[in-house]
Amino acid sequence: MKDRFARSYIIFFTSLFIGLSYCLNVAAAEQKTFLWKVKSETTTVYVLGSIHFMKKDSYPLDRKIEDAFEKSSVLAVEANVNDISKIDIQRVLNAAFYMGDDSLEKHVSGDTYELVKKEFGGLGFPIWIVTKQRPWFLALSYVSLELIRQGYDPSYGLDMHFLSEASGTKTIKELESVDYQINLLSGFSDADQEAFLLYTLKDAKGFDREMDKAVDAWRTGDEERMESLVTGSAMTDSRVSSVYEKLIYDRNKMMASKIEDYLKTDEVHFVVVGAGHLVGRRGVINLLRNKGYSVEQL
Repeated sequence: MKDRFARSYIIFFTSLFIGLSYCLNVAAAEQKTFLWKVKSETTTVYVLGSIHFMKKDSYPLDRKIEDAFEKSSVLAVEANVNDISKIDIQRVLNAAFYMGDDSLEKHVSGDTYELVKKEFGGLGFPIWIVTKQRPWFLALSYVSLELIRQGYDPSYGLDMHFLSEASGTKTIKELESVDYQINLLSGFSDADQEAFLLYTLKDAKGFDREMDKAVDAWRTGDEERMESLVTGSAMTDSRVSSVYEKLIYDRNKMMASKIEDYLKTDEVHFVVVGAGHLVGRRGVINLLRNKGYSVEQL
């Protein structure tokens, strides 16, 4: 029972984290997807921007995406949540929840605590579970609940789709891991976690419209619109800009480095990462382009 409960939270957490990351009306023949082909002297790496919560009607995917996947011998994702053997369940619980007599109200301000009770109470979430969650995990839980309420589902996320398709047929690699992601988020100070939580609660207002826009931008390959939606006001909000720097831009550099390693092999890789990591001047695609690789949006 404990393992099933923890695994469901791991999927929620990973789907949101690897996403934290969120159109032009053009003729179908000209319409781009959120897929890039990156070429080196030895191989090709396809890089797909992912939306980690999607709806059933998002499928079937554009044929260009499925064709690129079929041409690849390796699938690389941020974290393989299907490989439960690599996940230390107790470590996840310790990092995400307060143990013993410890609880949320001892780590955030009174105003934040009251806001959390109000927001989660409106969602019908048991308050005893809310107050045992650490702020970083509580923020992700809130977004998960909002997305599910709006009809989005992590089981239809692109990562889960391709992990299922690759099972038993392709080599699966991780750009990061669940442990890496947990270490990063749980390593923030109480003050940074509280700021992240408050920003999430504020940003979630009108989230249904923003998520629909993000999916539309993804479907039409609109980089500029996706960048605007992903960045939002985070980088101008001094309370969360340093957190955003570590969650997005530091990871972009690491992901680009991993993809560059793939480009030095002779295997065709299909890489799936949160769409927000690919866009903008400091995004993965531009980092690879600046390293001299041939990059084409399909």
